[in-house]
Order: sequence, then C-alpha cells, then structure tokens
Amino acid sequence: MLTRRSIRRLATRASEFAVPEAYQSRTPPYAKLIQNLNTVKKIVDNKPLTLAEKILYSHLVSPEESLASSNGQLSNIRGEVYLKLNPDRVAMQDASAQMALLQFMTCGMPSTAVPASIHCDHLIVGKDGANDDLEKSIATNKEVFDFLQSCGEKYGIQFWGPGSGIIHQIVLENFSVPGLMMLGTDSHTPNAGGLGAIAIGVGGADAVDALTGTPWELKAPKVLGVKLTGQLSGWSSPKDVITKLAGILTVRGGTGYIVEYFGEGVQTLSCTGMATICNMGAEIGATTSTFPYTEAHKRYLIQTGREPITKAVDAANNQHNFLRADEGAQYDKLIEINLSELEPHVNGPFTPDLSTPISLFGKTTKEEGWPEKVSAGLIGSCTNSSYQDMSRAVSIIQQAEKAGLKPKIPFFVTPGSEQIRATIERDGLIDTFERNGAIVLANACGPCIGQWDRVDVDKQSTDSNAIFTSFNRNFRARNDGNRNTMNFLTSPDMVTAMIYSGDMHFNPLKDSIKLDNGEEFRFQPPTGEELPNSGFIKGREEFYPEAQPQPKPDVEVNVSPESDRLQLLDPFKPWSGDELSTNVLLKVEGKCTTDHISAAGAWLKYKGHLENISYNTLIGAVNKETGEVNKAYDLNGDQYSIPELMIKWKEEQRPWIVVAEHNYGEGSAREHAALSPRFLGGSVILVKSFARIHETNLKKQGMLPLTFAEESDYDKISAGDLITTQNLRDMIAQDGNNGGTLTVKVTKKDGSTFDVLCKHTMSKDQVEFFKAGSAINHIGNLKRAQA
Repeated sequence: MLTRRSIRRLATRASEFAVPEAYQSRTPPYAKLIQNLNTVKKIVDNKPLTLAEKILYSHLVSPEESLASSNGQLSNIRGEVYLKLNPDRVAMQDASAQMALLQFMTCGMPSTAVPASIHCDHLIVGKDGANDDLEKSIATNKEVFDFLQSCGEKYGIQFWGPGSGIIHQIVLENFSVPGLMMLGTDSHTPNAGGLGAIAIGVGGADAVDALTGTPWELKAPKVLGVKLTGQLSGWSSPKDVITKLAGILTVRGGTGYIVEYFGEGVQTLSCTGMATICNMGAEIGATTSTFPYTEAHKRYLIQTGREPITKAVDAANNQHNFLRADEGAQYDKLIEINLSELEPHVNGPFTPDLSTPISLFGKTTKEEGWPEKVSAGLIGSCTNSSYQDMSRAVSIIQQAEKAGLKPKIPFFVTPGSEQIRATIERDGLIDTFERNGAIVLANACGPCIGQWDRVDVDKQSTDSNAIFTSFNRNFRARNDGNRNTMNFLTSPDMVTAMIYSGDMHFNPLKDSIKLDNGEEFRFQPPTGEELPNSGFIKGREEFYPEAQPQPKPDVEVNVSPESDRLQLLDPFKPWSGDELSTNVLLKVEGKCTTDHISAAGAWLKYKGHLENISYNTLIGAVNKETGEVNKAYDLNGDQYSIPELMIKWKEEQRPWIVVAEHNYGEGSAREHAALSPRFLGGSVILVKSFARIHETNLKKQGMLPLTFAEESDYDKISAGDLITTQNLRDMIAQDGNNGGTLTVKVTKKDGSTFDVLCKHTMSKDQVEFFKAGSAINHIGNLKRAQA
C-alpha cells in the first residue's frame, strides 16, 4: 500500500519523466516502474539485477506477492516463481488478431485496458509486385479487414491497414521504447527488444489478459547472458550473431530464458541490427531477448520522431540506472561472441539452428547432397528490412551493375513498412532494385509467412530446390507450400550476392564470377547507412491510423452466421470434476512445430473461423507407427486423415490425447494450434518437452499439457491406448501445488495396464482456467462477477 511519502516521491519522479501529451501513451510509466523496482530490490536484499530482471520485475502487479517465497535469493525466483505482470501495451497481427478480438469480445468490456494496435500484414500474398498484390489481397480479405477495423474503432485500438507494414517493424518505429513491456500475438514480437524493451510473443488468450487489465502470468525466466566483444566488419552483419547463436544453442537451448546481450560490442551495433538479433531469438525458444540502452537507440528514437521520449529515457537511465544491468549481475548461462572474428553464416534447411559458416557451406552442400543451384533469393521481412539492410544490399547490386552483371535467379524485396518503402524510394534504392530485375513486394509478411504465390516451382513438385532468404524461419513448406523447398537463412548481403551466381558453392568473400568478356569479377564487402542521411519520410498518409483513437461504443461489429471467414465463439465446457479418460489418437514422430499442428499459407484465411481452420489440425504431423503424414487409425483399424478422426471421435464423445516428442509446438505463437485440438475434442497433450508459448496456449484453452518424467515411456505408448489420469482431482484441489507430477494409467488393447509418471507446470491461475474450461471463460466469469 502506498503511503503519503511514497505518493509524494512518485509524483516527484513522474515530473522527471514528463513528455508532451501526444507521447504519453507511448512512454513507459517510468516513475511507477522505478518505484516498483525499489521494492523488488528490498525484497532481494539489493542483489545486482540483470536488465531483463529490472524491466520484468518492475512490471509486477505486486512485488511482495509474487516474490514472497524468494527469501531474498534471485535463484529462488528465476525458473521457479510465477510472476503476475501488468504489460504496458499489446500488438496484434491480422491473422491472430481475429481470434484474440473474438475472445476479447466475450468479456463485454467497452475498451481495452492498455494501448493496443492491430496490424494487417499476414494476409497479403506476394507475387507480381506491391500494387497488384495489395489490390488483390484487400479484395480477397475485405471481410476480415472490415471486421478488424470495426473492432479497432469500437474499442479504441489503433488500426494499421493492409500495406502499412509488418507489425514488428511498425512497433519498432512507433511503440518500442527502452524499459517497455509489451505482449504481441506473434512469436517474433521480441524484435522490439532491439530497442531495449521486454516484448513477449503470446497467444490471443494471453493478449486478452492484458487487454482486459487482468494480471498476466509468466514463470520467471532464467537469464542467458551473451557477451559481445569486438566489432563487425566486412561481410559480417547482425544476422550472423543470431544465426551463429542458434547453431550453438539449438531450437530448444533458449527455452525458459530471456537472452540479454551486453559487452562493449553492443555499443557498435545499430538499433535495427539489434532488432534483427532479438527477432530470431524466437528460433532458439527464448522467452524474449533484449539490449541495454545505447546511443544507437537514442539516434533511432530521434530519427523516428520520438525525441521528446528520449529525455524521459535518459532520466530513467542516468538518474536511476534503470536501462542497463547492475554491476556484478549474474547470468544463469554465459556465451561470448567476438564480433571481430564472426563469419557470415547460413542456416538450414528445414530448421533455423542448422548453422554453417559460409567458408564451409559449399563443402557441406556437397556432403549433404543439397541442390547445386539456388532457385530464388528473397530479402526483407520483419527480420531484415531496415534502411541499413536495404542500403547494404543496394551497394552490392551497384557493384554488379557497374560490372554488367545481371541476376541469374528471381529476386524479391519486401520493405518492412511504408516509412521504409517511402524513404528508400526517395533515396533511389527502389529504382536500383527494380532496374536490376527485383520484384518489390508490398509492405507485408508475404513469402516469409507462406503468402508466396510462387510460379517458377510447382507446389506439388517432388524435386528439391534451394532458396536463399533473409527471413527467420524455414520449416518445410512454410514459404511456398512445397515440402521440398529448402530455405537457407542468412543476411540480406549474402542473399543479394548469391542472386548473381546462383551456385550453392559460391562464397562472395573469396570467389569470383566470370563476366561475358572473360574477366573475373569479385564483390567488395557491402556498405550501408545506419539511418538515412536525409531522415525518414512517412510516405502515403492513407497508411497511417489515428494517433490516439478513442472507443466508439456505437460502432457495430458484425459477424455473419453464413461467413466462412469469421465465426463467433461458443465457450468450451468447464471441467466435469472427474479424472480424464482419453484414447491415444496419434503418436507423433520427430519435429512437430505449430506449422505442422496448424498450417499457415492458404489456411490463414480461416484464422477467424475456428471450425473451418480446425480441418487443418496436425495435417503436417508424421505418424510414428506408420511413417505416414496426416494419417491416423480408428480403434478398428480404419484409416482417416488426422482431423477426420478427431471429428469422428468428437461426435462419438470420445476424448483423445496426442503423444509427441521434443519441443512440441516450436515456432509461431499460433494459438490455433491449441484452439483447434480443444475444439475437436482433445483433452491432453503428452510430450517429451514443449515449446513455451504453445504449452501456455494449451493451458489457456483448458487443455492439460503433460511431459514424460521418463522420456523412454514415450516408446511404451501406442495409438488406441486408453490413458486415464489417476490424481488429477487431487492436483486441482491443491491448486496445482502437488509437487508438479501427475500419474496416468495406460491400458493396452489386450487389457494389460501400467502407470506412467508425468510432470505438469500448472499454476494456481492456470488451474482456474482448466476448471472454467478456458482462460477466457475464467476472465469472463470474473468480469461478470465484478459487474
């Protein structure tokens, strides 16, 4: 409880961080955060804190409540305590915003509790170029865009329409600020950490927590420190920091951690370069990533029209040491990367952690039997679409143009936002791209998210082909719908050089290209500008929303019962109070990402229609017992597609369980990967390990996520087995605090039985979600009770 003295102190501090009214909704509440942090420091006996801990713990609803069991020890908090947090902002992309807002609507609130934004970037197909693609995509998705815009108007949410840009680039340009805590309904939300924020990717139900002012719960992450020394030079770029780190840590190595970068090398990076690094922290499973406040951050804030905010940021950092780690802060893991020795890396195919330095890539290509030729090059996306990225790519193109070289393969460029597009057009970069054969796509996700209407390779082709991209994710069939397309992730520099060779063995650092006149041409290292010398320009005004929209209660949000794109939600049934008895519908083999569980691409159009999108559930999964994709077998041996069998068992009122291997649900924050199984009658998912976001999404939808205490028990279970929980009621009665285990009885087809010990991570609040049937049911119950 605040005393008069603390209220006066808070008021005094608030004056330190005063900003003009137009910037207030975009400035973290530094006075309140620092007050909270002082309380946290007392609780932990003034032990040195990492930057990640400072930002995260300062957003606690009640430090005393969340940290009561710590006994002054940080080790009793990290990885142990569930934190209840008050995020400052929510950002939603159009594909996931549909379900987030449909869930928010069920809570009956007149407006959001925190500033929020909607970004129309995922539903725009890339093919012929920005203007044609945008016109077609707006026509195709008009119903969805109208729905999202009406939600924005009704609830006071800023609406960034189609063509305005990719959510993460717009957030960086407008909303990300050092010390901010933000939730975003996309796994690459951590991009904002490049500007010193704690930005976490979540499912729509988690976003609804923040939108309704309900404390958002997160198990306190551990902190992985990455010390950067030296300075990048030549062909090496910020992308190489994270592609190398992914190779070190693998796709599971960051799970349960926030990655915090520090060291003298940090001071040499651009703000957008730091964003690239944080963006792909999602590929190592990290909760998020962040950087301490630097002069590069200040330059970027000023260039993007936020100079008044820098005064508040400087005060928070200089007077209160808020935006950097305390001296002596300890990390749970520590990795050091010397930027001066860092070589360009190429990651893939089919997984973002298969990392190969460019000096070994040609040799590895031969050893692995990868295609000899590159079929297309693509740069841009939320990961690498900054002015710096584009200007470095253009410097390579200009070298080639001067030598008379032409690209040998299709080349696509995706600007990250209207601001980036307008600025690079003004400065002649777009002209250089197009003059040299590039197709400049709309300011949207396009090919990166699977919205690529590719014409040079058939989606059904069984021949392997290789593409080079500056994207962040490269799972099978993700980009063009073809399971045999190998996507190799690297920097825009390497992609751009590769389009002039098309040879997988080409190393632009040392190899030459033969010109028509017989001479040898060799690229010089790229150069580029951190920020445009003449500043950014906004571009077309129609792509910019009202700066501070106010709720308009009279706006009608209509969803037609006949629509195949949008569907109002019916609440899931609450828990019956009994033990769960379920049959194994499928035993999954190997990698099973959210792309396998809820495919994107053409399915994105059904994001707002739970029934229709559920027909894609687990269609990419491999059946462990048969090796088949999208095949499951009924108890009598009849074959079905996986969703067909789910639907059949739902109609028969037969609850089911899926058994799977490691890092289940890796990849996107796609909550449909949890919503659809729940909708189709699933009750339990039992795996060797979960990806963080997906496990949380399952809990939010009222499903029970369990992991094997002994991984070898996975081998003992078969499709059709009956799995019955033994002590679920006791675990629920103890609010999840029963030691973190749950026993299930397995009954085989021959009647034999055995017990399997499982682990759970259900908190008290998550138990309430389970009892109510979902988190949204629980929140709705609370709001109705308060009303």
